[in-house]
Amino acid sequence: MAIPSYATPAERVWYYSFRVICGLIFFFLLAPIIIMIPLSFNAQPYFTFTREMVTLNPEGYSLRWYEDLFSSDSWMRSIRNSFIIGIAATFLATTLGTLAALGLSRSQMPFKGLIMGILISPMIVPLIISAAGMFFFFSSVNLAQTYLGVILAHTALGTPFVVITVTATLVGFDHSLTRAAANLGASPTRTFFKITMPLILPGVISGALFAFITSFDEIVIVLFVAGVEQRTIPREMWSGIRESISPTILAVATILVLISIALLTTVELLRRRSERIRGMSPG
Repeated sequence: MAIPSYATPAERVWYYSFRVICGLIFFFLLAPIIIMIPLSFNAQPYFTFTREMVTLNPEGYSLRWYEDLFSSDSWMRSIRNSFIIGIAATFLATTLGTLAALGLSRSQMPFKGLIMGILISPMIVPLIISAAGMFFFFSSVNLAQTYLGVILAHTALGTPFVVITVTATLVGFDHSLTRAAANLGASPTRTFFKITMPLILPGVISGALFAFITSFDEIVIVLFVAGVEQRTIPREMWSGIRESISPTILAVATILVLISIALLTTVELLRRRSERIRGMSPG
C-alpha cells in the first residue's frame, strides 16, 4: 500500500524506516539459509566460499556432494525412513486430530478447554521432557527402537497442529448444512463425507502438511526412541556433524529447504482457497 499524499514528514520517515527494519530482520533470518545453498555446490570439501566460488569460476562449483548423497547407502536409508515415518505419522495425526477437532467443535462437548489443553500439550511441554517420557514408556512396552514407536511418537507431536488448523476452519462452519442433510435423510457418515469434509478439507490438508514437516524435521524424539535402523535425515545429519563433517550435509539441507518451501507454499494456497470458500478475500 502506497503512502497517502497527506502524510506528515514524520509519518513518511516511519513509513520507509519500518520497511527497512523489516527487510533487515528478514535478511537476518534468511541469511544462514541463503548462504548454505551455494555452499552445497562447492567443489572443495570446505564450509567456506573458495576463491573460485567468489570469482564465479565454474571450476569452483560441483555436484559431487549431491552425487555422494544419492550414492550413499546410509543417506538413502535415512531418506527412506524419513518418508516412511513421516507419511505414517501424518496419516495417524491427521485422522486423530480431525476427529478431535470435530468433537471439540460441538457445543455440547463437556470440558472443551481442558481437553484442548491436553491435546496441544505436546506443543507446550519442552521437547526434551516429552522425549524422555516417551523413551521410558516405549521401553516398558517394547516399542523403543522400532518403527512403530517412532511413528507413534511423531504422531503425538503432529496431532496438535491438525487439531488447531481444523478447529480454526470449523469456526466459520455453518452447522445448518449438516442439520439440513439429516432432515433430508442422510446418514452421519454420508453427511460427513459429502458436506463436512469438503468444507474443512483445506484445514485438514494444512494440518497434515504441518504434521509432516514436524515429523520430517524432528530429531530429539529420534535420538531417544529410534534405533540404528530407524535413523532419519535429521539424525543422519546430526551424526555427520559430530563424526565426519562433510558438505554432503549442505546438499541434504538444501533439499530440505526446497521441500519446506514447497510445503509452506501449498499451505498458503490452501489458506487462500479456504478464505474464498468461506466468502473472505485472501489476505
